[in-house]
Amino acid sequence: MSANAREEILAAAKLAAQAHGYAGLNFRDLAEQVGIKAASIYYHFPSKADLATAVAKRYWEDDAAYLESLLQNSAKPLDALRRYPETFRWALENENRICFCSFMSAQFDDLPDVVKTEVQAFADVNIAWLKKTLVAAKVASPKEAEKRARAIYSGIVGAQLMARSRADIALYDSLIESYRKAGLLPA
Repeated sequence: MSANAREEILAAAKLAAQAHGYAGLNFRDLAEQVGIKAASIYYHFPSKADLATAVAKRYWEDDAAYLESLLQNSAKPLDALRRYPETFRWALENENRICFCSFMSAQFDDLPDVVKTEVQAFADVNIAWLKKTLVAAKVASPKEAEKRARAIYSGIVGAQLMARSRADIALYDSLIESYRKAGLLPA
């Protein structure tokens, strides 16, 4: 099986899990979407846990790289903070999906330990980036940055969940705007 097929499997698995969680990682369905035999998926991913772990790891690694590029390519750290909610909005724009790791977090008790570790890494990456960027933007002191970073992260994840449950991206935008007005997010 080619490296391209592996990447296609990972991409299809990410979309399936963003819509259906861990249960959405059905090898037969994924194989049909990618155009291969279900048994061929086992070549790269011997188990569902291996597949979910690979998807979660790739997801947080891609997110970490994106967040760093967002910060590097923004004129000021404050501009990067203002754009942060966009990273969660994109999943909603893609057929009302939610963040892969948010969905997996909701199913945390049912996940294999190796998957849990990668799912937690996503939250850790986001909170660390927010903490660093809040301090760089002089929006929070180093002492207060971690608490605020956690509040921002959980608020945005919650907004995404509410918007998905109503299939209403305008609700997400409204909640983000209310976070700005309340001072949680920089205006």
